Amino acid sequence: MSAELAQQLLLKTLLPLSLLIAAGGIWPRWQAGISIVSLRGEINRLVLNFFAPMLFFAAGASATVDLGLLQVPLLLGAATLFGLGLAALALFATPLGHGLSRPERGAIMLASGFGNVLFFGYPFLSTVFGEPGTRYPFFADMLATTPLVWSLGVWIAFRCGRHEEHASFLAMWLRLPPVWGFAAGLAINLSGLSLAPLVEAARWAGSPTIPLMLFVLGLTIPWHDLRPQKAVFVALAIKLALMPLLALGLAQAWPGTLSEPAQAGILEAAMPTMVMVIALADRFGLDTRLAGLIMGWSTLVGLATLPFWLVVVKGVAS
Repeated sequence: MSAELAQQLLLKTLLPLSLLIAAGGIWPRWQAGISIVSLRGEINRLVLNFFAPMLFFAAGASATVDLGLLQVPLLLGAATLFGLGLAALALFATPLGHGLSRPERGAIMLASGFGNVLFFGYPFLSTVFGEPGTRYPFFADMLATTPLVWSLGVWIAFRCGRHEEHASFLAMWLRLPPVWGFAAGLAINLSGLSLAPLVEAARWAGSPTIPLMLFVLGLTIPWHDLRPQKAVFVALAIKLALMPLLALGLAQAWPGTLSEPAQAGILEAAMPTMVMVIALADRFGLDTRLAGLIMGWSTLVGLATLPFWLVVVKGVAS
């Protein structure tokens, strides 16, 4: 990694990410009597139903679609399945899971497997790869993370949690506005229609998505309870070390040199735990405190491990 890229990564990505997350953590202390749960819920609804669909539409409509791009979701999907499987093996077949309840095990599995591929991935990959890098997080999210979260992730939460839910993957997936925004953008892209002003307007309208969700991440991290424990170390080892290591191995087995989409897929596999894990834990009766603890530590540690994986990837590719 060049000195110039390292400086850009620090000033254009890691510093803004840290400031937005810190702002979310500090905000409730400035505003006495504010309900963190209510504020987080309102921001999540606003992003899910308006800002994110706009951003996904713009990404789908403007992306250069080619077969090489599929390396990103393929590598990420394989790494995610590996992470979930390894966490299940560790928790249900080794002494690491002894003394843990099923809701605790479910929270650890989800936090170990699902990464913040969009809200961390977008600013990180756009800095590393420039304008072409902005398309990778959306394809990773739509073609790997979102389908797996709302199928296997929901199934894990359903089986391990204490709840009265009757989950239907297809119904929930089809009710997600970003899915329709991305599909509409791809349809316009593949149709060849020239709608550049509309796409640019949608990108501008969706631009608050990333800052707002990083602010929500800061609201969600349990800053007062960041005491590391065995479950945290297990999840961090899988999410921040073993998943990107597997993705790197798979990418190197791919014919030819390590392409830019393959590099993006490895870096996406190295992203810290996603915020959606908290929502799933809350909805299906998993251990939300433990899920938040793992998410908080993975976010903080991920700020250091992501540059490390970037150095590794660039070193292998050169």
